[in-house]
Amino acid sequence: MKVAFLGLGIMGRPMAVNLAKAGHEVVVWNRTSGKIVAGARVAGTPAEAAKNAEVVWLCVADTKAVEQVLFGADGVESALRAGMIIVDSSTIAPSASCKFAERVAAKGAQFVDAPVTGSKAGAESGQLVFIVGGPDQAVEKLQPLFAAMGKKVIHIGKTGLGESAKLGMNLMAAMMYEAFAEALTLIRKLGVPPEKWWELIQSAAVRSPLIDRKAPKVFQRDFTPSFPLYLMHKDVKLILQAAHESGAKLPALEKVEEVYQMTSKEQQGLDYSATIAVLEKLAGL
Repeated sequence: MKVAFLGLGIMGRPMAVNLAKAGHEVVVWNRTSGKIVAGARVAGTPAEAAKNAEVVWLCVADTKAVEQVLFGADGVESALRAGMIIVDSSTIAPSASCKFAERVAAKGAQFVDAPVTGSKAGAESGQLVFIVGGPDQAVEKLQPLFAAMGKKVIHIGKTGLGESAKLGMNLMAAMMYEAFAEALTLIRKLGVPPEKWWELIQSAAVRSPLIDRKAPKVFQRDFTPSFPLYLMHKDVKLILQAAHESGAKLPALEKVEEVYQMTSKEQQGLDYSATIAVLEKLAGL
């Protein structure tokens, strides 16, 4: 298939690489120049990348970036035509996805929200899980592309529900890690050897795959970004925005967001597990 892939960040670049490896005709664009994908042509603007594409795939930082790439100067909108499919793997506000879908539909194209889970390693190995909202026909047509980049597609329902489900999942990730970080901070203050406590966690009902991945790097003080802190903070704010729009109350997440607000500029580029440094500082560790 002819694919324009827009956004070559931590997740986007390996996704585009896997599309090209699978034999699809890929044109790429990135906001900052210099990033290349073997087997893909580089375009100067989103509009240029989308010109002859059947599918335009986005993976950018936030809601504002998606809007700019689609509808800003030199955006995809000028290249939209009937039959095209726009797929957004960014994590953005569900309400924004629905608005973007309406604007795209006015040109005869379809919009699918398809955020992912699986982190950087899953993107590189083609083992992502796609969380999808959009029309059945469009989702079915995209199956060869999903197969090149991921191991599973969960079609949640109509447009916007992919993003909604992703926000619910990231709410759990933020809260689960916060629980681990607070517990680790507490047991250290109480004099419990962290290695013995970790042995306990490995044998208890509170064990989770997410913490199994994060904990060893936390113990090693390795905060190399797999999921950058600034992106998780962005998602936490998106979750709270969605809660406000829907009338839901999330008091615990509101307190977690305060921890993210206290992170330093230097920490923002690290993995979100670096939020433990805030708790340690507050505890005097």
